[in-house]
Amino acid sequence: MIEGILSNRIRLLRFINGEMTQADLGQRIGVTRQTIAAIEAGKYAPTLEAAFRIAHVFQVPLDEVFQWIPHDGAGMNYQG
Repeated sequence: MIEGILSNRIRLLRFINGEMTQADLGQRIGVTRQTIAAIEAGKYAPTLEAAFRIAHVFQVPLDEVFQWIPHDGAGMNYQG
């Protein structure tokens, strides 16, 4: 199994969209502000449904919100 990091642009997208708060985004997708904070910080991976809901709120494709950065487990980026 390839290890990696799930990064996201939620904070930037919230800022671009009228400085939306974490609480506002959480309410729009049906989770708590704390859950949004944990997702933004990379401490919690959202469910697939929550990820799609977040993308829908910002009206962008999923890969504009979340990026998977694979690596080989030794800290090196995976090159395919």
